[in-house]
Formats: sequence, C-alpha cells, structure tokens
Amino acid sequence: MRDTLWLIRKTFISTFKNYLNLFIYFVFPLMGILLATLVQGGTGEVDLKMGIVNQDGGQAITKRIMDSVGRQDSMLVIELEENEVKERIASGELDAAITFPKGFAQSLIAQKPANVKIVSIKGAQVTGQVKASLDQHINNMASIGRAAKGDEAKFIALYDKFQKPGFELAAKKVEDQSVNFNKTNQSIGYLLILMLVSASNLSGILIKERENRTYYRLLSSPISPRTYVLSNIIVNLTMMMLQIAVTLLIMMTIFHVDPGIPYWSMFLILVLFALVAIGLSLVIVAFSSSSSTASGMQNMILIPTSLLSGCMFPLVLMPEAMQQLARFLPQYWLLDTFSDLQQGGSLGELSLNLIILMAFSVVFTLIAVYKFGRNNDTRSYI
Repeated sequence: MRDTLWLIRKTFISTFKNYLNLFIYFVFPLMGILLATLVQGGTGEVDLKMGIVNQDGGQAITKRIMDSVGRQDSMLVIELEENEVKERIASGELDAAITFPKGFAQSLIAQKPANVKIVSIKGAQVTGQVKASLDQHINNMASIGRAAKGDEAKFIALYDKFQKPGFELAAKKVEDQSVNFNKTNQSIGYLLILMLVSASNLSGILIKERENRTYYRLLSSPISPRTYVLSNIIVNLTMMMLQIAVTLLIMMTIFHVDPGIPYWSMFLILVLFALVAIGLSLVIVAFSSSSSTASGMQNMILIPTSLLSGCMFPLVLMPEAMQQLARFLPQYWLLDTFSDLQQGGSLGELSLNLIILMAFSVVFTLIAVYKFGRNNDTRSYI
C-alpha cells in the first residue's frame, strides 16, 4: 500500500510539473461549455416580428382575424401602411408582413377566401410558420362562411360563438428546455473527448517512463508491475473525477444550464465512462512501442469515434448507416443515456445502457491486461 501511495504521489508531481496540464484538464472543459453555448445560442424562445397591412378597410371580420394573429404568443404584431413594408423588412425591423387584400371579408362570406400575401426575406422558415397559422384560421372562417350562406350578420354571430367555446380552458406557458438540453449534450460531448484525451495522456506516462528507463529502475525495487499500473489507474480516475466535478460545477454555477437531469446522476454516469476511457487508454499503451506510436493511435481512434458517436454535433444529422455504426461506440451509449433521462426516463429503465458501458470498460481492461502479459520484449506490466 505504501508503494502504491508513493507512486501516486510521484505521478501527480510529474504530471503537474508542467502547468499546461492544469490548463488542459480544467480550462478546456470551460471552453467546451462556452463553445456549446455559442453554437446553440440564446434561449430558444424567439418571437416573430410581424407587420400587417389591412387593405380591407374597417371590415369587422378582417379586424377579427388580425386580432387573432396578434394574440399568438410567438408573434409580435404591428399594423402599418403598404409603403412601409419593404423598408422595414429590408432593415430587419420586421421578419415578415401580411397583407389582407380589399374585399377579403366578403370573400370569406362568399366561401371563396381571397389570397393573403406574405412577404419576408428570411425564406420558408418564417413564411411557412405564418402561412400554417393563417391557413388554419382562414379554413375555420371559410367553414363558418358555408354555414352562414352569405349572411354577414349570421357570419359574425357564428364567428363570435366560435370564439367563445362552451368550456373553460386553463393555459399555462411551459418554458422551452430544448436549448438547455442541447447545450448540456454538446458540453458533455466535448467533455467526453477531453476525458479520452486526458486518460490517454496520463496513461502515456507509462510509455515515457519505459522510454527513459525509469520504469525498469522502479521495477528493480520492491515495486511490482501490478502496483505500478494500479497507481496510474488511480491517478487517472482521480483526475477525471475532478475534471467531471469542475465541469458540472461550472455548468451549474456560471452558465446556469439546466440539464434536465440531477447533477449527481450525471456525475456517476460520467465516472462510469471515465473507467471506459481509462481502459481504452491502457489498450493504446499496451499496443504502442513508443510515444509517437501512441500519439498516432490516439488520433486515429479518439477523434473519429467521437465524431461518429455524436460528441461534436447531433447524431441525427448523419446518414442512417452512420447512426447504426455509432451503436458500437461507448460515447454513443453515454449520450443516449443522457438524452433518455432528459425525456423522463429513469436510471432503472436505462440499465442496459449502463451495463453496455461497464462491458466496454471490462473488455478494454481485459485486452490491455492480456497484451501487457504477453509483452515479453519490454517486460510485462501485469
């Protein structure tokens, strides 16, 4: 036990002699959260600034439709003249403008709704939303027109009755959490990459000490190979637990991100992934004969798998074949676990995901142990 503690102390000292390592382990996660915040942007609640041009004069029916558009939560509506439309849209004051043509009210009564003009320079993303909202309301008005059979007074009476349903409806505005969830998942994706890199760097100490012969001098003492590797694993796990804790603390206290998951659950799941990262880093070390070889394997394995599993951008943007391939990667199962928890799942329901992560950790560790045990040319670690 004393030998293990001495090796742990030695590894910590040799690791943090270079202050750049502190920057990599603790500042990079902060930059990852900041990047995720910039990529996902704002709060997700964006109101459309709409202008309405009424060419139908003081028609009561047209006024009622204009009022119904203005009552929508997602739209900020102002009434303006036709000659103001182009200038305000071009300057960015308005996202779009709706023009109700002359005779619009009578066209509804006659059951032949006139075309409503929608102008925007922001394309179908804006015009499609506005058109869908108007189409629904105009279709309802056309149905009332059919029932009124051309009688304007009856039309208005039916419309007023339509606007006053015979039951009470209590409405409560629910905050859109999708952006917070996306920020969380993007931040965790970047953290997973950093955890994999950190684990590889810390395990890379084994190779560096083998290259400068420190490893052989240590083994000439009472220290056993098992103790030597165990101390590296303990240091690795401790550093990544600190990295996880710092990242989650920054998300909670500085960026005020609500992940939709208890922070303690996130911590435990990420610690489980830390064991996966350590196992994978030991595999890289076991199959590397030099620091340059380990660096090459790290670049070939960590970045492509992180890219493919959705750490850098949402997996849904990839082709179906790539999404299926991602299921063979541990990063995918961690991100999938977080996504399901955000949708209301429980850890018990996601036990399969956690078992798969543990299986990755066990398999990687066993591969590393087997390779270390057969590594006769440089003496075995295990």
